[in-house]
Amino acid sequence: MHHARRDELATIARLKHPDRRVSPEFPLPLVDHDARIAIVHDWCPNFRGGERVLARLCKLFPGAEVFTLFDFLPQDIKEQYFRDVAFHSSAANRLPMVQRYYRSLFFLCPFLIEQFDITGYDAVISSSAAFARGVLTRPDQPHLCYVHSPIRYAWDEQFSYLEQGRLGFGPKGLLFRYMLHHLRTWDTRTAHGPDLMLANSTYVRSRIQRIYGRQSEVVYPPVALDELEYIERKDDYYVTASFLAPYKRTDLVIQAFNEMPGRRLVVVGEGQQSQSLRALARSNVVFTGYLPRQEYVNTVARAKAMVFAGCEDFGIALAEAQACGTPLIAFGRGGACDIVRPLGQATDATGILFDRQTVASLTQAVELFEQKQSAMAPQACRSNAERFSEDRFDAAILEALAATNAAHFRR
Repeated sequence: MHHARRDELATIARLKHPDRRVSPEFPLPLVDHDARIAIVHDWCPNFRGGERVLARLCKLFPGAEVFTLFDFLPQDIKEQYFRDVAFHSSAANRLPMVQRYYRSLFFLCPFLIEQFDITGYDAVISSSAAFARGVLTRPDQPHLCYVHSPIRYAWDEQFSYLEQGRLGFGPKGLLFRYMLHHLRTWDTRTAHGPDLMLANSTYVRSRIQRIYGRQSEVVYPPVALDELEYIERKDDYYVTASFLAPYKRTDLVIQAFNEMPGRRLVVVGEGQQSQSLRALARSNVVFTGYLPRQEYVNTVARAKAMVFAGCEDFGIALAEAQACGTPLIAFGRGGACDIVRPLGQATDATGILFDRQTVASLTQAVELFEQKQSAMAPQACRSNAERFSEDRFDAAILEALAATNAAHFRR
């Protein structure tokens, strides 16, 4: 077996069995909290799941500096979650009104990420759903990569994204397909740069294996349990919460509740589909728009269930709902399979997984929930969410970085 491949498997075995002693010849180094660490994150358009992971990494390594392609975080978020953290953004961050079109610059992002000079740092941690992993490192520089997802729109979800963008095989569509082809080539070439990859769910682990042929260990994202209000007595409404983008399939949730006019649905969030989804909804569907954190938590905590019809890589909002004592009705693919303890398959069920992204399948799941709601206790949901605690995440990252250093030293 190739030495690098052998060391990668050994490192993952070390993560799975942290009590196993390492050879005295290669002692596992302690993590130096004073080491100079560069944290590379794709981009920071707002404060969502990926940025919560970034914030936790910065708290774990207080002296770390962040390198990101685009930084649009409001100052109050910086003060609350990134106090005294140095941010370095790309040259494209200074383009006029770039916040409106930065996603369309994806074809430039591989070049832009390679312009960050992080070679003077002791170690690199990349937080990557697309480009961060491709940052250029020294041969003797440990690199740990936390993978939120391989680039969704470049691989298995390419056709869905092209369809949603109405990009067929005309000149514009062919140009986009050609650029995505080159993006896949770059993505594959850079896949073996990190010493160790961590996946945020078993679904992402399987995608890493299929796309890159690499092993990875699952480390769930951190859920701030202390921030999340636990409410046992629920109000008579359902909630769905996300950035209102096509792949979240909020349209499917609204269509299903249009068929159930006697049941209330609260839609939390804003996004590119806000206007079209409001036009789609009937009177039993209410939109709140973006909510401040405490109001958002209270809305989720009081709901009888959270409904989600998309396929998330993990879905931190789903785990947060469980921490609030709120059961889940979710599409049974992706990270939801890691989060939900499904009715009929677990003693302490915390939700229902439906198997098809159709109105009929979702409607049936809601009907089943109405019949079996008492079998999904709020306390069971809260206990389930403890698997995703911040302390557990911290311990796993420290163990992974120590293992990365050890594997890098062996090489």
